Amino acid sequence: MNCRFSIKDLEKLSGIKAHTLRIWEQRYGILKPERTDTNIRWYCNDKLKHLLNVTFLYEHGYKISKIALLQPSEVSEEVNKIVDKEINVCDQVRGLVLSMVELEEERFERIISNNISNHGFSYTIEKIVYPFLSKIGVMWQTGSINPAQEHFISNLIRQKLIVAIDGVVAPENKNAQKFVLFLPDGELHELSLLYFNYLLKSKGHSVIYLGQSVPLNDLQKVVEIRHPAFIVSIFTHIIEDVAGLIQTLANTFPKTNILLSGCQLKGLESPCPGNVKLFGCPQDLLELV
Repeated sequence: MNCRFSIKDLEKLSGIKAHTLRIWEQRYGILKPERTDTNIRWYCNDKLKHLLNVTFLYEHGYKISKIALLQPSEVSEEVNKIVDKEINVCDQVRGLVLSMVELEEERFERIISNNISNHGFSYTIEKIVYPFLSKIGVMWQTGSINPAQEHFISNLIRQKLIVAIDGVVAPENKNAQKFVLFLPDGELHELSLLYFNYLLKSKGHSVIYLGQSVPLNDLQKVVEIRHPAFIVSIFTHIIEDVAGLIQTLANTFPKTNILLSGCQLKGLESPCPGNVKLFGCPQDLLELV
């Protein structure tokens, strides 16, 4: 899949004004657009990749005139040198965007591993990966990435989460609770739910992880067998009647605390039933326990 980007798309994705991009194109030959039959400019995936790398160097003090003298492979090498150093969160996120667009696992590995080593796993997920996932959402809306790129990076993150969960040595917790974690029928975005699994286990709680797209009947059977204190879920994909689903969960599990998060809950006008609580960031989840 080869996406077509307008100069406004490039402005939104790179943070560089369209006027400046035109100057770079005319004066330095940084970008060379294709043209439609009606003479409208457009830019391909490779041009976007190169521009993201150029922008990265430019924002680290490289003069655009010097960058223009480099081959695309040399620009990428310079970016990798910077990524290997301790850089700010915005740069880390941009580095992950580049690794996704270019399908480059090595760069992803360096960024994530360096952050885990220097700051810990929770910091890496909450301060680096979460902002990156928000960026992916914007790129989806603009058609700037294709499914293969999204699947590539999501599976790399998923692997990191599963390894971290597997490596948890749960501390003794006299107040440990039992949780069931699930995503509603049709919901496939489980990265945040996996991270909640990690957080709860790292605090010594017992977690029954059901994962993606769980029918209500299956959830009922698990609750009947294991009697959890809490049910946790995330509503990300479009749900026609969010309030109705929340009410159904509350009525089906009246004796269980239900903790819900996700973008589909923003702006919810109906008050939640008494056994349902909404939360935002991962730390809010721990505070509700």
